[in-house]
Amino acid sequence: MTGSKPTLAIIGGTGNLGTGLARRWLGGGYEVIIGSRTAEKARQVADTLIVPEGGRKAVGDANFQAANLAEIIVLTVPYGWANAILDDIKPAVHGKIVVDTTVPLMLPKVARVQLPPEGSAAVAAQKRLGDGARVVSAFHNVAAQKLQSGVEVDCDVLVFGDSPDDREVVIALAEAAGLRGIHGGPLDNSAAAEALTSVLIGINRKYGVEGAGIRITGIA
Repeated sequence: MTGSKPTLAIIGGTGNLGTGLARRWLGGGYEVIIGSRTAEKARQVADTLIVPEGGRKAVGDANFQAANLAEIIVLTVPYGWANAILDDIKPAVHGKIVVDTTVPLMLPKVARVQLPPEGSAAVAAQKRLGDGARVVSAFHNVAAQKLQSGVEVDCDVLVFGDSPDDREVVIALAEAAGLRGIHGGPLDNSAAAEALTSVLIGINRKYGVEGAGIRITGIA
């Protein structure tokens, strides 16, 4: 751990969402491990991440090793890869929070809501990992390119999980990334944010914008 802050493994962390979150968490003083299918690729990407003054350098490792070393695991992989990667890291997740950012986008119609039979990708992930994992879903509706930019992001993050305490932990991670986290209720409710991603993709196309997000009003 870095002081009182948990070590974070970003599984599939070589993509835009993973590296965007990594940069912000490194800036917040977290120790970050980038995970990828190969340790070499993970280390190459980790080496490109700018280390803030006084912060730790990101490190890279293969997905299982990264998950095994971390206290909190963040899954940032395309939906089509999720099952294989969940199976890979399953032995390393017992008792840990697994933050699932997965959105079930189905090519070619990614602007159409198409949820899996389990109701949501997060519920499917919980079933696949078993009761030993504590799945919390979040970061579905924030644009990766905005996280990459380093500028202030005017977007809320809906956080879903069956444990309010675990949701609080992930809300703190959202705030460390410069976002406002909002309790969204139990894991079943993740279906709403996962579906909303397809809606936002359609809005981006219709209005010619990049990275439309959401804001919950009425909360001080």
